Amino acid sequence: MTKRKELPETITMMAVTKEKPEPGFTYKKKQLSTLLEDNEVLIKVLSASFCGTDYHIYTWDSWSQHRIKLPLTVGHELCGEIIKIGKKVSRVQIGDVVSAETHIICNECEFCLRNEGHICKNTKIIGVDTDGCFAEYVKIPEANCFVNDKNQDLLLLSIQEPLGNAVHTMMHFPLKDKTVAVLGCGPIGLMGVDIAQAVGAKQIIAIEVNEYRRNLAKKLGATDIINPITQDVYQEIMRITDNAGVDVIGEFSGNKIAIEQAFKYLKPGGGISMLGIPSEPIELDFANDVVFKGVHIYGVVGRRIYETWDQMKALIASKKLHLDQLVTHRFPLSSIKEAADLMGSRNCGKIILIP
Repeated sequence: MTKRKELPETITMMAVTKEKPEPGFTYKKKQLSTLLEDNEVLIKVLSASFCGTDYHIYTWDSWSQHRIKLPLTVGHELCGEIIKIGKKVSRVQIGDVVSAETHIICNECEFCLRNEGHICKNTKIIGVDTDGCFAEYVKIPEANCFVNDKNQDLLLLSIQEPLGNAVHTMMHFPLKDKTVAVLGCGPIGLMGVDIAQAVGAKQIIAIEVNEYRRNLAKKLGATDIINPITQDVYQEIMRITDNAGVDVIGEFSGNKIAIEQAFKYLKPGGGISMLGIPSEPIELDFANDVVFKGVHIYGVVGRRIYETWDQMKALIASKKLHLDQLVTHRFPLSSIKEAADLMGSRNCGKIILIP
């Protein structure tokens, strides 16, 4: 066995940072200390993927202005190899190829103590509250490492964090032999379509305004496609389902009108999992569309730690997902502006960045 070369206390790396309170990113050399906290690991990033949250930071929207402290190394979706571990690290070892659960939780609040760390009230997010992975190296707590199967395509495994959002959303309610609507087919909604077909949904109705993403949803297994700009979503769904409505809705759009309409075509006793974040208040006929229909509403935050990751690992191992089709573009990390422009156009699935 070849002995690993000792790392210097500081390394120089290329990274994508947010330097100024204005649109854009900076691709620059940056110094990183390799000294670790006792429960921390140092990861050599093999691939990272571009998220909608990263795009919010890129455009410097209202959310970013109120949340992000500058300067920041951005990025939170990754796959990489552990090259150094802290003194008390025991869950993982040097050489493991890992992805990151991006929610750093406290393990002390009432939610963590009852195994609901995904709603930890003290959550910090990698690449938002701490330096992230759009870089050659990143440091994260060992508790946030999920060990990957090295037999999988390692470049694709950086999309597991958002895939976990989709798994959490779609698999909260049983899908096998059910009629399912996926509302909003951005990258995570497209993952929702793929998950629904993988677990045996009877009918998958994809609702999306963007033609590129409608076509990709069809390719991934959607049985029916609706364009809400040119079609009446309620009428189309009732026609498709013989006026029965749908059993389960995965809500990824955050669109006020789409959400309000969804409760009209949700079957009595049906379930709606809500991941999309509305920018406006939602108005519902609560009596007729919720109470008297006996529907179930589930709000989705991140991934259940580590239940969702285990579900995801089993799905990937089953070879019923199409990660290679979900990843539509790959860029070197240095081409971050081109990647951001493509993200803004919405004519893409997941975008992979390679340091």
